[in-house]
Amino acid sequence: MYWVYMVRCEDDSLYTGLTTDVPRRVQAHNREAKGARYTRARRPVTLVWQSEPLPDRSVATRREQQIKALTRQQKLVLVASGEA
Repeated sequence: MYWVYMVRCEDDSLYTGLTTDVPRRVQAHNREAKGARYTRARRPVTLVWQSEPLPDRSVATRREQQIKALTRQQKLVLVASGEA
């Protein structure tokens, strides 16, 4: 199963990614060199949203791209609603 997730960075920006293990990935963003380049300079990050389980990487990638295309305001609405 794959998950799409959003984290809020220290500078209040939002980062969207996909993974098979959300807690491990958030930890990587916060502590490891394997965190995304974008988040390495904006630590710590906090998980603010994650999708429902997605069946494969292809579906997860499409959902990630849909979310990345949203405006910041639309992303904040998604986070506030708690909906996947």
